[in-house]
Amino acid sequence: MPDASRSTDHRDYQRVPRVVTALARDTEHGVTAPAHSHERAQLLYATQGLMRVQTDGGVWILPPRRALWIPSGVTHHWTSVSKVTMHTIYVEPGAARQFGDSCRVIEVSPLLRELILALLDEPIEYPIPGRGEHLAMLILSELKAAETVPIAIPWPRDRRLVAVCSAIMADPGSSRNIEQWADEVGASARTLIRLFPKETGLHYRQWVQQVHLAEAFNRLAQGQSVGEIAATLGYASPSAFSAMFRRILGKTPQHYLTEWRQPLTQHPA
Repeated sequence: MPDASRSTDHRDYQRVPRVVTALARDTEHGVTAPAHSHERAQLLYATQGLMRVQTDGGVWILPPRRALWIPSGVTHHWTSVSKVTMHTIYVEPGAARQFGDSCRVIEVSPLLRELILALLDEPIEYPIPGRGEHLAMLILSELKAAETVPIAIPWPRDRRLVAVCSAIMADPGSSRNIEQWADEVGASARTLIRLFPKETGLHYRQWVQQVHLAEAFNRLAQGQSVGEIAATLGYASPSAFSAMFRRILGKTPQHYLTEWRQPLTQHPA
């Protein structure tokens, strides 16, 4: 049985004398965690539901079976886009260095998921040596082998670009072009074209495509068809949308739709 004394406060997991600790909590739709950071690195992961996470440098949409690696000390805040079942882990800084110093989305393999759930069945300060220690080491091994998903929405600082990016995020299917956005924020199209790679590292169309991919992941996880998503995002046809999706991710949207329509095996309480 899970440890009934487990805290749902992330602060209680930062200084436990264990390399890896695991937290579980349920969150209702629309809940926002204010900006904060952790002493430990974090794998932010929801086994059910959708989350939106933002740092000073980017935005990520996390459906089930994808998680965000957040290095220690990175300030972030998140919002539950639906009801969320969160099973997240914290890794002490020394062990976390091998996973890099930037945020990235990773694929959560079935084995990694089960290892996280199994660690949640152990006390927070699990015995050493023992089962919890073995699970922690296996989690680190799976993290090292985890595939990175190239979806990230770099976030600008220039106020004009922030206004444009915020509007696109709010309406990913908008048909406005960069000239129309420029008129909206009182800048020239040439200025915006120059600012996008300077501020985000991506050209305008590349940035919009990242927004489309994130929104597509969101909608695929909700069971929407490829045709519905393509139409919502303003693509001429499902095949045009699928071609963009596959070019960037190496897999078709149908691949993910099939995956998310398969129910996850329930973990016994």
